[in-house]
Amino acid sequence: MWLGRLSTDAVAAAGTAGFFLWFGAALIMIAQVGVGVNVAQLYGKGDLEGVKKYVSNGFQLNLIIAISYSLLLFIFRQQIIGFFSIQEANVSEMAVEYLAIIAMGITFHFLNPVFSTILNSTGNSITPFKVNTIGLIANIIIDPLFIFGFGPLPTLGIKGAALATILSQFFVTIIFLIIGKKYNTIYSHVKLFNKPCIKTIKNIIKIGIPPFAQVGLHSVIAMVITKILASFGPVAIAVQSIGSQIESITWMTADGFSAAISAFIGQNFGAGKVKRIKDGYVQGIQILGGIGILTTLILIFGSEILFSIFVPDDPVAIKEGIKYLKILGLSQFFMTIEIGTTGAFNGLGKTLLPTVNGTVLNGLRIPAALILSKTILGLSGVWWAISLSSILKGAILFILFHIYWKHFEQKESA
Repeated sequence: MWLGRLSTDAVAAAGTAGFFLWFGAALIMIAQVGVGVNVAQLYGKGDLEGVKKYVSNGFQLNLIIAISYSLLLFIFRQQIIGFFSIQEANVSEMAVEYLAIIAMGITFHFLNPVFSTILNSTGNSITPFKVNTIGLIANIIIDPLFIFGFGPLPTLGIKGAALATILSQFFVTIIFLIIGKKYNTIYSHVKLFNKPCIKTIKNIIKIGIPPFAQVGLHSVIAMVITKILASFGPVAIAVQSIGSQIESITWMTADGFSAAISAFIGQNFGAGKVKRIKDGYVQGIQILGGIGILTTLILIFGSEILFSIFVPDDPVAIKEGIKYLKILGLSQFFMTIEIGTTGAFNGLGKTLLPTVNGTVLNGLRIPAALILSKTILGLSGVWWAISLSSILKGAILFILFHIYWKHFEQKESA
């Protein structure tokens, strides 16, 4: 919203560089899901020593990945942004500046989801909610101060937005550490400098790699889509960036419920309570379906109001943004079902099926976007490619879980 008041170009630049935060979020999932599933199942069995072992090794793995990725982004920032072939030099330059700052602080971005997952997996979702909310509020306050300047603070523009992002994540990390020490939480027993247990790390990676592959490939596919969008100019990139942020009303909420479903199913799977697994999934999907229907109505009927908040002075971007939200609005219900069902599969330790489903259908977005955008649909063809793939992903994964569960129940009853 604040960058939209600078220029549409600033939004496009931040959106372009932001894809590498998204890919970073995929890398986080290696430790996040791998640790979360094992912690939930071991916690359900009452094996606290096993829980501590997975937590320590998970953080060791996560830090190695984070530092390596940080160095990669910083050293090759020019080449990374160059991939998009952005025609406007100022947009490309701003994107490079944004990425350089993000790269220097991305380690905190890696740590916080793992702190949250560990607490969620032990049934404590309140503490991560409070801590992450503090970080979000800090980001909301710092953003305009750093972007536009205030008192002795200079006007930093897009650099200010990047600084606000990494500082807010730093605050969250510090709060998690303070809470861990004060309340003796499970992650306060982390032994970062002990010799890693290769077997434990392999188990984390085995479970974490499929969801990483799914989200990572999804982000790479989105980058290719953005490269296609770049041929339509910076407004198209800005619309996708803003539109996806508005759309996060759905997927961020669904991710929260997905984490809850995963933890609930993981604990009950570990405890051998089969009926509670099914009940938890059914009730979780009912909640998520309701959220999906609600956000569909919000995006379709509130599209103009929502998009005007972000770029009030750009009628071209608003017009295209309305199309984006109405087309993507049709897929929100199916998106929530897919995300919730992925959480269920993750809780059971079966991460491969949602990965294959998501990867194949996300991959089809590229040829679909190319074909549809070259027809009379133009830029809207790209939005239709994204929306239709989301609808198919949700419908197919729901059916796959139903088939898997029937076989699972038959096996348990035998």
